[in-house]
Amino acid sequence: MKPSTTQKGMAEYRGFMAPTDEKALLERLHYANQQEIQAGQLAQKNSQNAEVRSFGEMMVKDHTAMDEKLMAYAKSKGLKLSDMPKAMNDVEKKMMAQDKATMEELTVLQGAPFDSCYMAAQVGDHDAVLGKVLAARQGMPSASPELTAMFTELTQKVPAHREQAWQILGKLDDGMAVGGSGASPAPAGNKDHAGHGDMGTKKN
Repeated sequence: MKPSTTQKGMAEYRGFMAPTDEKALLERLHYANQQEIQAGQLAQKNSQNAEVRSFGEMMVKDHTAMDEKLMAYAKSKGLKLSDMPKAMNDVEKKMMAQDKATMEELTVLQGAPFDSCYMAAQVGDHDAVLGKVLAARQGMPSASPELTAMFTELTQKVPAHREQAWQILGKLDDGMAVGGSGASPAPAGNKDHAGHGDMGTKKN
């Protein structure tokens, strides 16, 4: 359900929310990068699927590079970022709790169950980050050139990551032939916000 009013200090885009305070936004993007790096490292350790492992390796590489830029920018502005942002509302609190639960699940899963959980979560994660970036870009029209450049990079890389995750998830589901229905895979189950799959990419 879309809130009827936008919380003060928050920008909204198609149901996604982002803080318009620069430090608060950078903390959330830093948190998202760290989550992707951690999950990508687990993919290389817990998956036996070459494509999933390769995707995990790309996540570590890309999000490490993005996070280094972000942290360098924060340092140049004299901003000390927390690794775990304080939730600004109940929705964000719920999403962070879901992130923690998913990460705990990924830590113990191996092989095919890991692959399904990881790739489904990746679709939802990238939808959420893209929504946050688009909301922030809309709500911060006078952002600095460096921050604007970061927004631009994220709006290019995040949909590409999401599309690749969706394709791999589809192959996993086809391989398992769940229920023999042959239906298109759905990225449901790991994220409440995975349903925002129409953002920036087409469904097959």
